[in-house]
Amino acid sequence: MKITQTEEFTHQTVLLDEAVDALVLSGDRASGIYVDGTFGRGGHSRKILQQLSSSGRLLAFDKDTQAIANAQQIADPRFEIVHDSFAAMTQELSLRGINQVDGILMDLGISSPQVDDAGRGFSFRSDGPLDMRMDTTRGISAAEWLAAEDEQIIREVIKNYGEERFAFQIAKAIVARRQVEPISSTRQLAEIVAHAVKTREKGKDPATRTFQAIRIFINKELEDLEIGLAAAYASLAPFGRMTVISFHSLEDRIVKQFFASKVNVPQPDRRLPIRTVDLPKAQMKLIAKIKPSEQEIARNPRARSAIMRVAERLPGVPS
Repeated sequence: MKITQTEEFTHQTVLLDEAVDALVLSGDRASGIYVDGTFGRGGHSRKILQQLSSSGRLLAFDKDTQAIANAQQIADPRFEIVHDSFAAMTQELSLRGINQVDGILMDLGISSPQVDDAGRGFSFRSDGPLDMRMDTTRGISAAEWLAAEDEQIIREVIKNYGEERFAFQIAKAIVARRQVEPISSTRQLAEIVAHAVKTREKGKDPATRTFQAIRIFINKELEDLEIGLAAAYASLAPFGRMTVISFHSLEDRIVKQFFASKVNVPQPDRRLPIRTVDLPKAQMKLIAKIKPSEQEIARNPRARSAIMRVAERLPGVPS
């Protein structure tokens, strides 16, 4: 999540200093090439630019057209914004003749302005069109998907992406309601879920998991994350770092498992006649796992679920 102010919405960047300090090291690294995979409202990007020398370079990505408009206000020759997912990192770097970068930041999930703007359809707390697309120029809206999708698929999405135990009841209620009227607003969907969910988690709206699931599915967030992590690792220079901030367990599980696959390399049977120099080597090392401080959570309650993981690429290993 990012920090900036617009005329209507304010966003506070989570783990701003911690993320950039872990990513951009002093010395020669300050003149390197960096990637902000999720520009949002530009908090991390602006902080990275402050840390870079005059010869440094930052390429940022975002799917959200409002984020792109915000990024275009940065008049800095070291900075460039790409209107696409970080899953397109490999192609976009190649187009610019960039073979390796010194650091990549991926701040996952949605930003506060997206949640707070009822017109985007991300939140059940205020009524608005049921859209949920990060990039409103592509793909289908949540309303269009719910109007056409098979009940079983809706159930699987809510169960798998929302970890919702009442997925069967919710999907059944959605299909029943759409036969009566189109489900076109966030309030309609929230009411359907509220009637279908019989018990509620303390302090959590019953629609939370369903809205999360549909948003993740519509925007292909987990698929993009898996592609983006692989592309980020392949693009890292030796000693380059990846900093990833996640906000729910599905994201963090993917990040944790990806880093583990690069750190914990399976070793062959010790009885085999293999020289030490030929043994498989770890490709990355873990640098840090950081959560927001109590002070940050007090300032910004939306930071409470954040987990930041940092890993560094080791030299002498293949992509």
